[in-house]
Amino acid sequence: MARDERTIREAAEQSAAILTAAGMPKMPARVLMALTVAEDGGLTALELGEVLGVSAAAISGAVRYLQSIAIVRRVAQPGSRRDRYEVPPNAWEAAFAHERPIYRALADLADTATAAIGNQDSTAFGRLDEMAAFYRFLDARMPEIMKEWEQQRNRK
Repeated sequence: MARDERTIREAAEQSAAILTAAGMPKMPARVLMALTVAEDGGLTALELGEVLGVSAAAISGAVRYLQSIAIVRRVAQPGSRRDRYEVPPNAWEAAFAHERPIYRALADLADTATAAIGNQDSTAFGRLDEMAAFYRFLDARMPEIMKEWEQQRNRK
């Protein structure tokens, strides 16, 4: 079956919109999805700019953000001054695992706030206590979820 570029780009843009609605900045979401659907496994900043119709500065900021969350990597091109950006193997897993310390930090901060409130009957205390419990639950389950994912991925 022939590759349907129009449908692929529409799906990538719609996926980027969903990632943006979930909290990812718009340009990094668009760059991530453009790289995800790139047949050659990666694109240069110039190619990304052409595909997305944006400036080099927009691409630069987006890839910097995506590299900081370990979902995109820069690969030097032999014989060229241009780097290629690509989504590495297991990128989704790495990005998700990257968030784990944030869960612990949020739980600890919620505990600090509940201690400062002191009154267990306070509605704010209740919300913060639930927040801490939720993030501790995620943190505790993460290793098991990642192990289960690895087993499922290896069955393919």
